[in-house]
Amino acid sequence: MRTTRRGLSLLLVAGLGLVAASCGSGDDEPSAQASASSDGPVTITVGCQPPKSNPKEREGWNADVAAFQQQHPNITIQSKDAFPCINPDTFQAKLAGGSQEDVFYVYFTDVQKIIKAKQAADISQYVGDVKAVKDLRPDVMGVFKDGDKTYGLPRNNYNMGLVYNRKLFTQAGLNPDSPPKTWGEVQEAAKKIAAIGPGYVGFGEYSAGNTGGWHFAASLYARGGSMVSDDGKTAAFNSAEGKAVLENLKQMRWNDNSMGSKQLLQWEDLMRMMGSGKLGMMIGAPDVVQGVNNDFQGKFEDYGVTAVPESEGKTSLSGGDGYMFNPKATPEKIKAGLLWLNFHELTPGQGQFNYARAKEQGRPVGLPIPDLYGDSAPGKQIVDLRKQYATVPVDHFSPYVAAQSTITNKLEPPKAQELYAVLDVAMSAVLTRKDADIDKLLSDAEGKANKILAKNT
Repeated sequence: MRTTRRGLSLLLVAGLGLVAASCGSGDDEPSAQASASSDGPVTITVGCQPPKSNPKEREGWNADVAAFQQQHPNITIQSKDAFPCINPDTFQAKLAGGSQEDVFYVYFTDVQKIIKAKQAADISQYVGDVKAVKDLRPDVMGVFKDGDKTYGLPRNNYNMGLVYNRKLFTQAGLNPDSPPKTWGEVQEAAKKIAAIGPGYVGFGEYSAGNTGGWHFAASLYARGGSMVSDDGKTAAFNSAEGKAVLENLKQMRWNDNSMGSKQLLQWEDLMRMMGSGKLGMMIGAPDVVQGVNNDFQGKFEDYGVTAVPESEGKTSLSGGDGYMFNPKATPEKIKAGLLWLNFHELTPGQGQFNYARAKEQGRPVGLPIPDLYGDSAPGKQIVDLRKQYATVPVDHFSPYVAAQSTITNKLEPPKAQELYAVLDVAMSAVLTRKDADIDKLLSDAEGKANKILAKNT
C-alpha cells in the first residue's frame, strides 16, 4: 500500500528508522561524501521535517541542519514540516503557486507519474558528484530514473516479509530460527499453532478496506506473478500464480481451520491479534514489529521476520520514499540539495543512520530497513552500526536479511488502490464462503481491473 497506511507511516513519518530525523556527529565518512560544490550563498527549502508532535525526531533534524550549515556556511536550509509530507490533493496547487519545496518528499509510487508530468527537475548532470550513488542498490536507485536520466534520490525502502511470533513457534514445537520458506511450510506451521488451543490463529490475512488486495499482490509477487501487463494496460493476476494465492488461503481457512473464523479483517485487526500473542503469522514489512510493540502491547523479543514465502529468487512487493527537486530549482539549489541529501540520507553514521543518537534518545535501533546499499561497503557499515547500537533483537530479522540478496524489489501496480479494492472481493469470498469459485472470482476481478486500467491510459 502507499506508505501513508498507518502501519508503514509509523516508520516513514513517526519514528523508528526515520532515523531520518537523526543528527550526525559532524565527522563525515569520505566514502559517502559528495564532491559537488554549491555556489553560494544559496537558500533551499526542504520538505518532511518531522512535525512538532515528534519532538525527538524534530530535535535531531534541526541538529543535523545546524551541523550541515556549519560545514557548508554558504547554504541555508529552510525546513518545511507540512504533514503529510506530500499530499496529492495539494501537490499541483503548491507547484503551480510556487510554494512547493525546492527539495520535496515523494513516495516511490508517485515518482514515475511526476517525471512523466515534468513536475521534477532532471538532476542527471549533478547527481554523479554524489559519490554514494554508485553504491546504491540498482533497483532502489532505478525508481528515480527514466531511461538514462535521474530525477531524485531515495531515503527509505522496504519490501514485504512474513512476520511471525517466535514465542508461539516454540510453544507449537517449531524452530523460530528456521521460519517457513514455502507456503506449504506456512500451512503446516499454521495448523500446529492453531492446535495450541481456542483463540489461537496460525495465519491471519486481510480481506477488507483495500488491504486484502494489497496482500494478494504481495503473495502474487512472491510467487513470481504480476498484477498488470508490462505496459500497465491490462490485468495479469488471473494466472496460475493468482489462483495459487487464493487456493492456498481457501485450504488454510476451510480444510485446516488454521485462520480462525473471524474474517473481513483490516489493518488494525491483525496488528491487534499479533500484539495479543495469539496470532502466529502474517504478511508485513519489518516495521510491523515496531507498530505491534508501540501500539498493541507486543514485545520486540517475541517476534521475527523472514521473507514472504517463495519470494527468494523472485520479487517482493516493495515501497519507500525519497526526494525530488522542484522543476524551477536553479542549478545552485540542486547542487545544494544534493549535498544535503548526501549528508542526511545517504551517509553511514550520520543523519538518518546516526544510530548512536537514536539509541541515546530511547528510539528502537536494529530493524533491517532501509536497505539502500545492499552488500556494498556503505551497506555493510550501516549493518555493523545497527548491531553496535541495537536496542531490538537484530538476530530475529536474520532470515529476512539473508533472503534480500536474491529478491528484486517490485513496486505497486498502477492504480493500485482501485485494483486492491477489486481484489478485496476475491479475498473476502474465499475466506467467508467455503464454496467460493476461485476461477470466477479472478475472472470477474480481471474484467473490472481492465476497465480501471483502460481509463486515462
